[in-house]
Amino acid sequence: MSWKRKKKSRGRNTYYSLSKKLSQEKKINNDFKIMLANLSLEEVIGLKLELASKPVNNRLYGFPIWNNLTNLVKDAIFKYAYSATRTQVEAMKFLGLRPNHFHKLKKRYDPISYFED
Repeated sequence: MSWKRKKKSRGRNTYYSLSKKLSQEKKINNDFKIMLANLSLEEVIGLKLELASKPVNNRLYGFPIWNNLTNLVKDAIFKYAYSATRTQVEAMKFLGLRPNHFHKLKKRYDPISYFED
């Protein structure tokens, strides 16, 4: 019967949210979210690196930032995919990954433990 409203499926990912988790941990608030929305991604990354290097007098020598950049970005996008989708299958399709590659990355980045702690 096409006139009946379809029931939305809810998976484990439905309740994952990065902003909700950070708000509960008192790391961000609404004012911060508004200010962050006005910055570009490049500005946020640059600002984060600047703030991280200030305590060590702007010297992050020995820390291979350039070589680890792709891992940092992939981890962030994997967590975002979990928070933006309802199920793991949707997250897999969102990222354009095949099941075996998705499960390897899931073991590597472990987004479930990040959200459920």
